[in-house]
Amino acid sequence: MTDLAMLYLTLLPLVLVAAVVEGIWLARRRAEAYDWKSSACSLADLAGRRVLGFIPYALAAPWLDWAWQHRLFTQSLDSVWSVLLLFVGLEFFYYWYHRAGHTVRWFWAAHSVHHSPNQLNLSAAYRLGWFGRFTGTSLFFTPLVLLGFTPTEVLTALFLNLLYQFWLHADWIPKLGWLEHVLNTPSSHRVHHARNPQYLDANFGGVLIVFDRLFGTYVEECEDVLCDFGLVAPEISSRNPVVLNVMPWVGLLKDLRSARSFREGWMYLFGPPGWRPDGAGLTSAELRRRAGLVADDASAQPAMT
Repeated sequence: MTDLAMLYLTLLPLVLVAAVVEGIWLARRRAEAYDWKSSACSLADLAGRRVLGFIPYALAAPWLDWAWQHRLFTQSLDSVWSVLLLFVGLEFFYYWYHRAGHTVRWFWAAHSVHHSPNQLNLSAAYRLGWFGRFTGTSLFFTPLVLLGFTPTEVLTALFLNLLYQFWLHADWIPKLGWLEHVLNTPSSHRVHHARNPQYLDANFGGVLIVFDRLFGTYVEECEDVLCDFGLVAPEISSRNPVVLNVMPWVGLLKDLRSARSFREGWMYLFGPPGWRPDGAGLTSAELRRRAGLVADDASAQPAMT
Protein backbone atom coordinates (compact mmCIF):
# COMPACT_ATOMS: atom_id res chain seq x y z
CA MET A 1 0.00 0.00 0.00
CA THR A 2 1.36 3.44 -0.95
CA ASP A 3 2.05 6.16 1.60
CA LEU A 4 -0.74 8.24 0.05
CA ALA A 5 -3.23 5.40 0.48
CA MET A 6 -2.14 4.93 4.09
CA LEU A 7 -2.55 8.65 4.77
CA TYR A 8 -6.00 8.59 3.19
CA LEU A 9 -7.16 5.60 5.24
CA THR A 10 -5.77 7.15 8.42
CA LEU A 11 -7.54 10.49 8.01
CA LEU A 12 -10.81 9.26 6.48
CA PRO A 13 -12.38 8.13 9.80
CA LEU A 14 -11.59 11.52 11.35
CA VAL A 15 -13.22 13.30 8.43
CA LEU A 16 -16.37 11.16 8.62
CA VAL A 17 -16.69 11.53 12.39
CA ALA A 18 -16.28 15.30 12.14
CA ALA A 19 -19.06 15.47 9.52
CA VAL A 20 -21.43 13.40 11.68
CA VAL A 21 -20.69 15.46 14.80
CA GLU A 22 -21.32 18.66 12.88
CA GLY A 23 -24.59 17.24 11.53
CA ILE A 24 -25.84 16.39 15.03
CA TRP A 25 -24.84 19.82 16.31
CA LEU A 26 -26.48 21.67 13.42
CA ALA A 27 -29.65 19.58 13.68
CA ARG A 28 -30.05 20.67 17.30
CA ARG A 29 -28.94 24.26 16.81
CA ARG A 30 -30.86 25.37 13.74
CA ALA A 31 -34.54 25.61 12.92
CA GLU A 32 -33.81 24.38 9.39
CA ALA A 33 -33.73 20.60 9.31
CA TYR A 34 -30.33 19.08 8.65
CA ASP A 35 -30.45 17.16 5.37
CA TRP A 36 -29.28 13.70 6.46
CA LYS A 37 -30.32 12.22 3.10
CA SER A 38 -27.97 14.60 1.34
CA SER A 39 -25.25 13.66 3.81
CA ALA A 40 -25.86 9.98 3.02
CA CYS A 41 -25.63 10.81 -0.69
CA SER A 42 -22.20 12.33 -0.08
CA LEU A 43 -21.13 9.19 1.74
CA ALA A 44 -22.38 7.02 -1.13
CA ASP A 45 -20.51 9.23 -3.58
CA LEU A 46 -17.35 8.71 -1.53
CA ALA A 47 -17.88 4.93 -1.51
CA GLY A 48 -18.35 4.87 -5.28
CA ARG A 49 -15.20 6.88 -5.76
CA ARG A 50 -13.27 4.38 -3.64
CA VAL A 51 -14.59 1.52 -5.78
CA LEU A 52 -13.30 3.28 -8.90
CA GLY A 53 -10.03 3.90 -7.10
CA PHE A 54 -8.82 0.44 -8.12
CA ILE A 55 -8.01 1.95 -11.53
CA PRO A 56 -4.44 3.23 -11.08
CA TYR A 57 -3.37 6.68 -12.16
CA ALA A 58 -0.94 5.00 -14.56
CA LEU A 59 -4.03 4.12 -16.63
CA ALA A 60 -6.23 7.12 -15.83
CA ALA A 61 -3.41 9.61 -16.40
CA PRO A 62 -0.52 7.98 -18.31
CA TRP A 63 0.94 11.40 -19.15
CA LEU A 64 2.19 11.76 -15.55
CA ASP A 65 4.68 8.94 -16.01
CA TRP A 66 5.63 10.31 -19.43
CA ALA A 67 6.26 13.74 -17.90
CA TRP A 68 8.43 12.19 -15.19
CA GLN A 69 10.52 10.38 -17.77
CA HIS A 70 11.00 13.68 -19.63
CA ARG A 71 11.38 15.95 -16.58
CA LEU A 72 13.58 19.03 -16.87
CA PHE A 73 14.91 18.86 -13.32
CA THR A 74 14.82 16.59 -10.30
CA GLN A 75 13.49 18.21 -7.14
CA SER A 76 14.25 17.19 -3.56
CA LEU A 77 11.72 17.82 -0.82
CA ASP A 78 14.65 18.13 1.56
CA SER A 79 15.01 21.64 0.15
CA VAL A 80 12.83 24.41 1.54
CA TRP A 81 12.78 26.07 -1.88
CA SER A 82 11.53 22.89 -3.55
CA VAL A 83 8.76 22.52 -0.99
CA LEU A 84 7.80 26.17 -1.52
CA LEU A 85 7.85 25.69 -5.29
CA LEU A 86 5.59 22.64 -4.99
CA PHE A 87 3.16 24.49 -2.73
CA VAL A 88 2.91 27.68 -4.79
CA GLY A 89 3.01 25.77 -8.09
CA LEU A 90 0.23 23.46 -7.00
CA GLU A 91 -1.86 26.45 -5.88
CA PHE A 92 -1.35 28.13 -9.24
CA PHE A 93 -2.29 25.08 -11.31
CA TYR A 94 -5.11 24.16 -8.93
CA TYR A 95 -6.60 27.60 -9.48
CA TRP A 96 -6.70 27.08 -13.26
CA TYR A 97 -7.92 23.50 -12.94
CA HIS A 98 -10.74 24.62 -10.64
CA ARG A 99 -11.61 27.59 -12.82
CA ALA A 100 -11.81 25.32 -15.86
CA GLY A 101 -14.02 23.00 -13.80
CA HIS A 102 -16.60 25.79 -13.74
CA THR A 103 -16.14 27.41 -17.12
CA VAL A 104 -15.65 24.38 -19.40
CA ARG A 105 -18.60 22.03 -19.65
CA TRP A 106 -16.46 18.91 -20.16
CA PHE A 107 -14.90 19.42 -16.74
CA TRP A 108 -18.07 20.78 -15.15
CA ALA A 109 -19.91 17.55 -15.98
CA ALA A 110 -17.75 15.85 -13.36
CA HIS A 111 -17.25 18.76 -10.97
CA SER A 112 -20.95 19.69 -10.77
CA VAL A 113 -21.48 16.76 -8.38
CA HIS A 114 -19.53 18.64 -5.72
CA HIS A 115 -21.84 21.65 -6.07
CA SER A 116 -25.10 19.70 -5.95
CA PRO A 117 -25.85 19.88 -2.17
CA ASN A 118 -28.41 22.52 -1.21
CA GLN A 119 -26.83 22.78 2.24
CA LEU A 120 -23.16 23.54 2.73
CA ASN A 121 -21.65 21.43 5.48
CA LEU A 122 -18.68 19.18 6.12
CA SER A 123 -20.28 16.19 4.45
CA ALA A 124 -20.42 18.15 1.18
CA ALA A 125 -16.61 18.34 1.22
CA TYR A 126 -16.18 14.70 0.24
CA ARG A 127 -18.88 14.67 -2.44
CA LEU A 128 -16.36 15.00 -5.26
CA GLY A 129 -17.90 12.86 -7.99
CA TRP A 130 -16.81 9.62 -9.61
CA PHE A 131 -15.42 10.63 -12.99
CA GLY A 132 -13.19 13.64 -12.43
CA ARG A 133 -9.94 11.71 -12.65
CA PHE A 134 -10.99 10.32 -16.04
CA THR A 135 -11.63 13.73 -17.67
CA GLY A 136 -7.96 14.68 -17.93
CA THR A 137 -7.85 17.10 -15.00
CA SER A 138 -4.43 15.80 -13.98
CA LEU A 139 -3.06 17.48 -17.13
CA PHE A 140 -3.26 20.76 -15.22
CA PHE A 141 -0.68 19.45 -12.74
CA THR A 142 1.64 17.80 -15.25
CA PRO A 143 3.95 20.86 -15.40
CA LEU A 144 4.92 20.15 -11.79
CA VAL A 145 6.11 16.69 -12.82
CA LEU A 146 8.08 18.22 -15.68
CA LEU A 147 9.70 20.52 -13.11
CA GLY A 148 10.98 17.46 -11.26
CA PHE A 149 8.40 16.43 -8.69
CA THR A 150 7.36 12.78 -8.80
CA PRO A 151 3.73 12.00 -9.68
CA THR A 152 3.29 10.64 -6.13
CA GLU A 153 4.57 13.88 -4.62
CA VAL A 154 2.23 15.93 -6.79
CA LEU A 155 -0.80 13.75 -6.00
CA THR A 156 0.03 13.78 -2.29
CA ALA A 157 0.29 17.57 -2.34
CA LEU A 158 -3.06 17.72 -4.14
CA PHE A 159 -4.59 15.42 -1.52
CA LEU A 160 -3.31 17.67 1.28
CA ASN A 161 -4.68 20.70 -0.56
CA LEU A 162 -8.13 19.10 -0.70
CA LEU A 163 -7.81 18.06 2.94
CA TYR A 164 -7.27 21.69 3.89
CA GLN A 165 -10.49 22.56 2.07
CA PHE A 166 -12.52 20.16 4.23
CA TRP A 167 -13.12 22.74 6.96
CA LEU A 168 -14.03 25.41 4.40
CA HIS A 169 -17.41 23.70 3.96
CA ALA A 170 -18.52 24.60 7.51
CA ASP A 171 -20.96 27.43 6.79
CA TRP A 172 -21.13 28.50 10.44
CA ILE A 173 -17.54 29.79 10.62
CA PRO A 174 -17.52 33.63 10.31
CA LYS A 175 -15.12 35.83 8.40
CA LEU A 176 -11.54 35.60 9.66
CA GLY A 177 -10.29 39.17 9.45
CA TRP A 178 -7.01 39.79 7.64
CA LEU A 179 -6.72 36.10 6.72
CA GLU A 180 -9.44 36.72 4.13
CA HIS A 181 -6.84 38.59 2.07
CA VAL A 182 -4.45 35.65 1.86
CA LEU A 183 -6.17 32.32 2.55
CA ASN A 184 -9.19 30.56 1.14
CA THR A 185 -11.61 30.73 4.07
CA PRO A 186 -15.10 29.41 4.82
CA SER A 187 -16.50 32.82 3.89
CA SER A 188 -14.76 32.79 0.50
CA HIS A 189 -15.82 29.21 -0.09
CA ARG A 190 -19.45 29.96 0.75
CA VAL A 191 -19.37 32.43 -2.13
CA HIS A 192 -17.81 29.77 -4.34
CA HIS A 193 -20.65 27.33 -3.64
CA ALA A 194 -23.43 29.91 -3.94
CA ARG A 195 -25.71 30.02 -6.96
CA ASN A 196 -26.66 33.68 -6.51
CA PRO A 197 -25.93 35.42 -9.84
CA GLN A 198 -23.50 37.88 -8.23
CA TYR A 199 -21.53 35.03 -6.64
CA LEU A 200 -21.17 32.68 -9.62
CA ASP A 201 -17.69 31.64 -10.77
CA ALA A 202 -15.67 33.12 -7.94
CA ASN A 203 -12.98 32.11 -5.45
CA PHE A 204 -11.34 29.14 -7.13
CA GLY A 205 -8.29 28.95 -4.86
CA GLY A 206 -7.31 25.93 -2.80
CA VAL A 207 -5.36 27.05 0.26
CA LEU A 208 -4.64 30.57 -1.00
CA ILE A 209 -7.01 33.20 -2.35
CA VAL A 210 -4.26 35.37 -3.87
CA PHE A 211 -4.62 34.04 -7.42
CA ASP A 212 -8.32 34.93 -7.40
CA ARG A 213 -7.35 38.45 -6.44
CA LEU A 214 -4.62 38.56 -9.11
CA PHE A 215 -6.86 37.23 -11.91
CA GLY A 216 -10.06 39.07 -11.00
CA THR A 217 -12.23 36.20 -9.76
CA TYR A 218 -12.36 37.13 -6.07
CA VAL A 219 -15.80 38.04 -4.74
CA GLU A 220 -16.35 38.94 -1.11
CA GLU A 221 -19.30 37.57 0.83
CA CYS A 222 -21.83 40.33 1.46
CA GLU A 223 -23.85 40.46 4.66
CA ASP A 224 -26.98 41.55 2.78
CA VAL A 225 -26.77 38.76 0.16
CA LEU A 226 -27.12 35.39 1.84
CA CYS A 227 -25.54 32.52 -0.05
CA ASP A 228 -28.03 30.19 -1.74
CA PHE A 229 -26.38 26.82 -2.27
CA GLY A 230 -26.90 24.21 -4.95
CA LEU A 231 -26.97 23.94 -8.73
CA VAL A 232 -28.51 26.64 -10.89
CA ALA A 233 -30.49 24.05 -12.85
CA PRO A 234 -33.05 22.74 -10.32
CA GLU A 235 -33.95 19.68 -12.37
CA ILE A 236 -30.51 18.23 -11.61
CA SER A 237 -31.09 18.43 -7.85
CA SER A 238 -31.08 14.90 -6.43
CA ARG A 239 -29.95 12.84 -3.46
CA ASN A 240 -29.17 9.87 -5.69
CA PRO A 241 -25.40 9.63 -6.37
CA VAL A 242 -25.95 7.72 -9.61
CA VAL A 243 -28.22 10.46 -10.96
CA LEU A 244 -25.81 13.20 -9.88
CA ASN A 245 -22.81 11.53 -11.51
CA VAL A 246 -24.41 10.20 -14.68
CA MET A 247 -27.03 12.76 -15.73
CA PRO A 248 -24.58 15.59 -16.57
CA TRP A 249 -22.92 13.26 -19.08
CA VAL A 250 -26.26 12.11 -20.46
CA GLY A 251 -27.23 15.76 -20.98
CA LEU A 252 -23.91 16.44 -22.68
CA LEU A 253 -24.35 13.52 -25.06
CA LYS A 254 -27.88 14.64 -25.94
CA ASP A 255 -26.63 18.12 -26.75
CA LEU A 256 -23.81 16.74 -28.88
CA ARG A 257 -26.31 14.67 -30.86
CA SER A 258 -28.34 17.82 -31.52
CA ALA A 259 -25.33 19.84 -32.71
CA ARG A 260 -25.80 21.11 -36.26
CA SER A 261 -22.19 22.08 -36.88
CA PHE A 262 -18.66 21.44 -35.66
CA ARG A 263 -18.73 24.77 -33.82
CA GLU A 264 -21.90 23.86 -31.93
CA GLY A 265 -20.42 20.50 -30.95
CA TRP A 266 -17.22 22.19 -29.79
CA MET A 267 -19.14 24.73 -27.72
CA TYR A 268 -21.30 22.04 -26.13
CA LEU A 269 -18.09 20.24 -25.10
CA PHE A 270 -15.77 23.08 -24.17
CA GLY A 271 -17.94 26.16 -23.96
CA PRO A 272 -19.39 27.46 -20.71
CA PRO A 273 -21.92 25.18 -19.00
CA GLY A 274 -25.42 26.13 -20.03
CA TRP A 275 -24.33 27.39 -23.46
CA ARG A 276 -26.99 27.27 -26.17
CA PRO A 277 -26.75 28.28 -29.84
CA ASP A 278 -29.47 30.92 -29.38
CA GLY A 279 -27.57 32.55 -26.51
CA ALA A 280 -30.39 31.99 -24.02
CA GLY A 281 -28.84 29.18 -22.00
CA LEU A 282 -28.22 29.28 -18.28
CA THR A 283 -24.63 30.46 -18.38
CA SER A 284 -23.62 32.69 -15.51
CA ALA A 285 -23.25 35.58 -17.95
CA GLU A 286 -26.90 35.17 -18.95
CA LEU A 287 -28.00 34.76 -15.34
CA ARG A 288 -26.22 37.99 -14.39
CA ARG A 289 -27.89 39.74 -17.30
CA ARG A 290 -31.32 38.51 -16.25
CA ALA A 291 -30.63 39.65 -12.69
CA GLY A 292 -29.77 43.13 -13.94
CA LEU A 293 -26.16 42.90 -12.78
CA VAL A 294 -24.73 43.67 -16.24
CA ALA A 295 -26.03 45.57 -19.22
CA ASP A 296 -27.53 43.51 -22.02
CA ASP A 297 -24.69 44.39 -24.36
CA ALA A 298 -21.95 43.98 -21.77
CA SER A 299 -19.48 41.20 -22.24
CA ALA A 300 -19.51 38.86 -19.29
CA GLN A 301 -17.33 35.91 -18.42
CA PRO A 302 -18.70 32.43 -19.09
CA ALA A 303 -19.46 30.38 -16.04
CA MET A 304 -21.10 27.48 -14.34
CA THR A 305 -24.70 26.37 -14.23
